[in-house]
Amino acid sequence: MDISKIRNFSIIAHIDHGKSTLSDRFLLLTQAISVREFHAQFLDDMDLERERGITIKARAVRIKYRDHWLNFIDTPGHIDFTYEVSKSLSACEGALLLVDAAQGVEAQTMTNLYLAREANLEIIPVITKIDLPSADIPKIRKEIANLLSINESEILTSSAKTGEGTEEILKAIIERIPAPAGDSSQPAKALVFDSKYDSYKGVIAYLRVFEGKIHVGGRVLFMQTGQVYEVEELGVFNPHPESVQELGAGEVGYLCGNIKEVSHVQVGDTVTNADMHASEALPGYKEIKPMVFCGLFPVNSKDFIPLKDALEKLKLNDSSISFEPETSASLGLGFRCGFLGLLHMDIIRERLEREFDLDLLITAPNVVYRIIKTDLEEIMLDNPTKMPSPHHIEEIAEPYIRAHIILPVSALGVIMQLCQERRGNYISTDYLDPTRAMLAYDLPFSEVLMDFYDKIKSMTSGYGSFNYELTGYRPSDLVKMDILINSEPVDALSIITHREKAYYRGKALAEKLKEVIPRQLFEVAIQAAIGSKIIARSSVKPMGKNVTAKCYGGDITRKRKLWEKQKEGKKRMKRIGKIDLPQEAFISILKID
Repeated sequence: MDISKIRNFSIIAHIDHGKSTLSDRFLLLTQAISVREFHAQFLDDMDLERERGITIKARAVRIKYRDHWLNFIDTPGHIDFTYEVSKSLSACEGALLLVDAAQGVEAQTMTNLYLAREANLEIIPVITKIDLPSADIPKIRKEIANLLSINESEILTSSAKTGEGTEEILKAIIERIPAPAGDSSQPAKALVFDSKYDSYKGVIAYLRVFEGKIHVGGRVLFMQTGQVYEVEELGVFNPHPESVQELGAGEVGYLCGNIKEVSHVQVGDTVTNADMHASEALPGYKEIKPMVFCGLFPVNSKDFIPLKDALEKLKLNDSSISFEPETSASLGLGFRCGFLGLLHMDIIRERLEREFDLDLLITAPNVVYRIIKTDLEEIMLDNPTKMPSPHHIEEIAEPYIRAHIILPVSALGVIMQLCQERRGNYISTDYLDPTRAMLAYDLPFSEVLMDFYDKIKSMTSGYGSFNYELTGYRPSDLVKMDILINSEPVDALSIITHREKAYYRGKALAEKLKEVIPRQLFEVAIQAAIGSKIIARSSVKPMGKNVTAKCYGGDITRKRKLWEKQKEGKKRMKRIGKIDLPQEAFISILKID
C-alpha cells in the first residue's frame, strides 16, 4: 500500500460531544457498513457502553475515502478513561477535536487538547451538533480560536446527526493531517496499543506499524517480554475484522499467533521480525499509576482462581488495572485492585460479574497514602488495614489534585462553598465569557473520590464539568477509623479519614449499616472507633418473640420466669452469634455524604 495515501487520526472530545455519532456518520458515508446493519453508536459494542451511553474502550477502524485509507480511533470522553485516549493518540499523526455547539469548551476538551499537543499531533477543530436549537456557533468559534490561537476560518462545523459537514471533515483530514513516515524496507517496528483475549485464537494484539512489514507465516519477537511467535493471522477492522496477508509501515491492524499466555503481550511493547529484528524498541507508554484502590473478594471462596484468571484477561484489555492477592479476616481470599477512578472501578466490577459470571464483594475505595515512620522508612499505603500503629508514624501525607471546574457564573458561590467543605485551597477564577467561568482549586483526592462530580452536576443543573491532575502529596491530620460489629472489628470496613471529619463519617456509616444489617434474635452493636476510643454508635434492635403467648391468667411470676429465661438466651446468643454482612453493607460506604 502507498504510504502517502494513509491517514491515521483519533477523535477526541469532552463527554457527550458527539464522537461516537460522528464515527457512525463516517462509516455510513464511506459505505464501510450498510444502512441495513447500521445502528446508533455502532462501535460501542459492549453491553455496558450501550446501557450507560458512554464509550469505555477506544475502537480502531479503517475506512476508504476516495483513494485514501483512513485509520481512525473513536476514544472515550470520561476522565477515568484518559489513559485510553493517550494510548490512541500515540498511534496517530492527527486528531479531530470536537466541541459541542451548545455547551462549548469543557474541562475534558482542554485535557484532551493538551494530550494531543504533547503527542505533537495535527489538530483539526470541529464544532458539532450545529443542528441544535441552542447552538451558538459564532460564540463557540471565538472560544476555540482563543484556545488554539488559530484563525476562525480553520474551524469546521458539522452535524453528525444530519450528515451536514461530514464530507468537509474527511477532505480536511486528507489535506491537513500528514501521511505517516516509515520505511517498509527496514526491520519491522510495530507498537502494541491494545490487546484482548479470545477463547479460540488466544491473545489478539492490536498494532500500529511504524517501520518495515509483518506478514503471515513470519516469526515475530515481542521485545519487552522476549517471546517469539509465528504469525498465524493478520487483519484490519473495516469495521468488522478482515484478514490480510501483510501489514506495512503506517498501517493499523491486529495480529494472532496462538498466544496462550496473557503475560506475553503487554501494551506499549514493540513487535519486530524475529530473524532480523530492530536494534531498539519504540518509546512505548509511560507507566500508568492507579489512583483508587479497593478490595475485590469472591462471595464463593471457590471462585478465587477464576477471579484471578478473569483479572489477568481484563488487564490484557485494560492495562491501567493493577491487582495483587490479599487476605481479609472477614472476607477471606481476594485481590487488592487499583483503578484510575470510581467509574473505572465500577465498570471493571460489572464486567467481571457479567463477562466471567462471578459474584463479588467490593470494599470501600481509598487513595494511596504516603507514610513516613519514626525510623524514617517511607511506605505507600493502599490498604487501611495495613496502617502502622500511630506511635510508629512520624507523618502521613495524602495525594492532592489541581481541579479545574468549568461552570455557569451563577453557580460560583455554591461550588466554591462545596470546595471549601472538601478542604480545598482556592487558586484562581478565570472568566471564559460573561456567563461561564473556570475555577481552579487544590483539593485532597480522597475528598473528590465519592460524589464530588455528582454534586457539581446537580448544583450547576448539569452545566458544570470537572477535570483534575495529580499535583503531589501534602501532610495531613489523618486517622484510621475501624468499624466494630458486636465489638469485633471488620477489617474490610476500615477507612482512613481526616480527624476533623471522623465523627461525622463514623456516625453516618454506623447509621447506614444499621439500615442494611438484617435483624437478629439478639441486639447488634455497631461502633466506629479510632484506636480504642469509640466515636459513634448505633444498634440493630433484636427481633422479638412472644414467649408468654401460651400464658393466660394465673400468677405473674410464670411470665417473669419465661422473660428472664429469654433474656439469658439473648445474652448468650449475643456473645457467640455471628453476623453475615450483606454486600449492601460494603456498598453503603460509597453512598455516605
